[in-house]
Amino acid sequence: MIELLFLGSGSAFTVGADNYHSNLLLIDSEKNKLLIDCGSDIRFSLYEAGFSHLDITDIYISHLHADHVGGLEYIGFTTLFNPQCSRPNLYTSEDVGQDLWQKTLAGGMEAISGKSATLETYFNPHFIANTGSFQWQRFTFQLVQVIHILTDEYLMPSYGLFVDIAGVKVFLTTDTQLHLDTNRDYYEAADIIFHDCETSQFPSPVHVHYQELRQLPLYIKQKMWLYGYQPGKLPNAQQDDFLGFVKKGQRFGFEQAKMYLLDY
Repeated sequence: MIELLFLGSGSAFTVGADNYHSNLLLIDSEKNKLLIDCGSDIRFSLYEAGFSHLDITDIYISHLHADHVGGLEYIGFTTLFNPQCSRPNLYTSEDVGQDLWQKTLAGGMEAISGKSATLETYFNPHFIANTGSFQWQRFTFQLVQVIHILTDEYLMPSYGLFVDIAGVKVFLTTDTQLHLDTNRDYYEAADIIFHDCETSQFPSPVHVHYQELRQLPLYIKQKMWLYGYQPGKLPNAQQDDFLGFVKKGQRFGFEQAKMYLLDY
């Protein structure tokens, strides 16, 4: 069985150990692990789930906000100075990769022991064409450009993933606004959708809000799990025809074209 584990299911502003950032581990049947996003609380969420930096050999980064990339400094240093570790493979889009070192990591990681380091000092980077895909183990991950931060002149690079896991087509949105006009094909094709969902009393313009998702067609809502929400009381998602809100530590198993909600 292949397992998808939510190390956390909260937003960037999740507070304390009640929840963590929405970072995931995909664990295949041989116990290989792909970390999907690496937020700044990863050192806590990993250990609470029974893992450590020793388990992190492969990482995918969707975009450059701290709840998705802020833990790379921790992973980079702990693996570099541990002789048991090799450089983790780091998968991301070409445009995210262009900015990752200079705009996010270099300030804290460029100087070590009197010499200059680069991204390649810590990681084995794989930059993917913005409309392309990458292979991890036997899985093919299609990058899906999502609209997260959009100004008059700038679309922040941000990418969800579409992948077939044991015959189940999974769409993981990461952080996004709702733009069915650009990504409807993925909503239609997916068997299961793990969708970013803001629940704040004061909605922001950069995440899809629960009240927007409520307006989706029934056949889409019925295959949708919600995550990335704010602290506080949550709406009754099942009553509104969703599969539910993902909880911290929740595990989903995939086998023979079926998905199972596992104990957690």
